[in-house]
Amino acid sequence: MAVRTTRQDTATPATTTRSADAHQVLERCRALVRPALAEAVGRLHPWVGEMAAYSFGWCEVGGAPAVASGGKGVRQALAVLGAEAAGAPGRSGVAAAVAVELVHTFSLLHDDIMDGDADRRRRPTVWKAYGTGPAVLAGDALFALAVETLAAQPGGAGAVRTLSGALGDLVRGQADDLLFAERPWTGPRRVRPDEYRTMAEHKTGALLGCAAALGAVLGGAAPETVTALDRAGRHLGIAFQIVDDVLGIWGDPRVTGKPVHGDLRERKKTFPVLVALGSPSGGRLAALLESGEEPDAAAALIEEAGGRSAALAEARRHIAVVETALAGVPLASGAAGELRSLLDFLVRRDV
Repeated sequence: MAVRTTRQDTATPATTTRSADAHQVLERCRALVRPALAEAVGRLHPWVGEMAAYSFGWCEVGGAPAVASGGKGVRQALAVLGAEAAGAPGRSGVAAAVAVELVHTFSLLHDDIMDGDADRRRRPTVWKAYGTGPAVLAGDALFALAVETLAAQPGGAGAVRTLSGALGDLVRGQADDLLFAERPWTGPRRVRPDEYRTMAEHKTGALLGCAAALGAVLGGAAPETVTALDRAGRHLGIAFQIVDDVLGIWGDPRVTGKPVHGDLRERKKTFPVLVALGSPSGGRLAALLESGEEPDAAAALIEEAGGRSAALAEARRHIAVVETALAGVPLASGAAGELRSLLDFLVRRDV
């Protein structure tokens, strides 16, 4: 149903970014997707539906309405913009947005349990609020609902295969992330930066790429456009994760909502840490990290060893790949501009 022959976007990234406001883009896409997402959640068992609504920030425990933040809705926006980039109306990507948001939330419910995280967005996680078993059940229900949502669309079988492939990558990334925690800080078995890139692409990038690609598929995009948007989303995911790593060490708690040096206190093997561990200061840093003491000293040593600057350079490199992918296929100019605005917002945070 979409128009495939759209005008090639030729605006420069800087100009396009200035022309669109990412917050407005996110809000517009959330408003378009929210009714369909709420309708889907409304089909769940009432108790499971309440846990889902709680996870989206729509209600409190017990079902009372809430004003909690349900997240930025980045994946929803990518799906809508993927359809619009193909020249289709944004509503063509709504089913993709709903399915990907359901899978993303499912992954968060299970991740919080695996990581033992008690809080998300400044309130108890679902497993802390309702119990571990119920949270697992809610996550399973969200995944089943995502498959049902996509299967009901024209060409749904192919869309479900695309979503399943992304979910397989997400699981691989999560498995690697969990295994990284068991590996030593130094020596031949230490985690290398290239392993981290692969993990980040799978754990974070796969679903971002899937969101944009599925929106494009439902919007009638040509195969090369779908592939380019998937590639752009995957590299965006790597850049996003690395920027998150920088914020996890040096970010302002008033902005991030996390304690300063939080990732160091939790002894996470993030990209800046891995780079610094490969420097001449690696042995001294490993001792600090192993002890869990003096996170201020560890942060200073990582920066001195070039971990912070290397991480930001790596994020910029992946953003360049995203720009190349977007420039290589014909995209409707308005959607291309909003995609770049969203890109700028996600990776140029307070770093």
